[in-house]
Amino acid sequence: MGTYATNIRKTVDKCIVPMTDNEGLQKIRNEIDRIDSELIPLFVERMRCSEKVAEIKRSEGIAVLDKEREKKVLEKVRGNAEEYGDAASVLYAAMMSISRARQHQMLDTGKTVREMESSAPRKLDLNGKRILCQGTDGAYSHKAALRFMEQNGSGNIGFKRTWKEVFDSVNVGNADFGVLPVENSSAGSVYDVYSMILKYRLHIVGVAAVKISHCLASLGSGTIKRVISHPQALAQCSSYISEKGFTAEEFSNTAMAAKYVKEKNDPNLAAICSEDAASEFGLRVLEKDIQDMSYNTTRFVLLSKTPILPDDANKIGLCFSLPHTSGSLYSILERFAINGLNLTKIESRPIPGSNFDYQFYLDFTGNVHDQGTLNLIRILSDELPEFSFLGNYREI
Repeated sequence: MGTYATNIRKTVDKCIVPMTDNEGLQKIRNEIDRIDSELIPLFVERMRCSEKVAEIKRSEGIAVLDKEREKKVLEKVRGNAEEYGDAASVLYAAMMSISRARQHQMLDTGKTVREMESSAPRKLDLNGKRILCQGTDGAYSHKAALRFMEQNGSGNIGFKRTWKEVFDSVNVGNADFGVLPVENSSAGSVYDVYSMILKYRLHIVGVAAVKISHCLASLGSGTIKRVISHPQALAQCSSYISEKGFTAEEFSNTAMAAKYVKEKNDPNLAAICSEDAASEFGLRVLEKDIQDMSYNTTRFVLLSKTPILPDDANKIGLCFSLPHTSGSLYSILERFAINGLNLTKIESRPIPGSNFDYQFYLDFTGNVHDQGTLNLIRILSDELPEFSFLGNYREI
């Protein structure tokens, strides 16, 4: 047995005492306290060395993260720690993460993020701005846009046929903002929208939760055989559709479905839409609240080409890529735990044409104007490939 392992075994042997009473337990706790009293100065000494490394990296222009060096350290730790090898490697990975955070702080990395935080507007103002939704009047995205305007000023609402057209218009500057659904409480994430957020890297500047109450609407003069609506709405009403024996067909938007029913003039055709949409296109509401779950809410994002970072924002969105290797995601999530930040959502997507590499979308609570949170984002922007800060916003 090597000297290192022998010393560990001797320390463990000291802790092996009869545990028949509180006295034995207290002896072990005293021994743990003694060990901790030795570990803490060693940790401080290690951090001081890390700071010296940062100074050398500054003068030599060396990047903070050295993956090969960290890999070798973890392999050595795993091999020396006997049956505790895996646990020891987790401990050392955390220490190296803390060391890198200190080095990033000293080297003032993440210049792009710092400049964005200092220069971006700190108030969301929609007055006179062009806001695009997918669909038409009466669509749920229209409701979301109206909610945004209630608190942030009156803009001019327009409509596009598809989500992609909304993204394209905002991306090239033909509109100031776009309103898109990202998540439903019963049907889950709207994956196509998340994929386009990751592709276009537009900034999320607001989120609105809209209660979804679907109705069955038709001309009111026949027996309903077919229903049309957006795939998300059909999923939210799947039990109702099955129970009624309707044939379901996908449509681009709930309000557009109502418009189509009006134009088609088919007495056997109905739309699943909002009551507002039914009223907008002169349809008769046959049945209300037909969604499978009574609590049915959709979150809509307000997207902008440029960042807006309100002082009262309390959620942050990021996206980045990671290789499909053991521990790669854990090492990132650990950073949030160390900083006391709560993750509220994680979405992953395989990168097309890659060898099992993934893009991740993260939501977490925080404000980028908080120095600790800003430092974390700066570190991630410096270390992670294809990193994008998607926004800091408040949900209404």
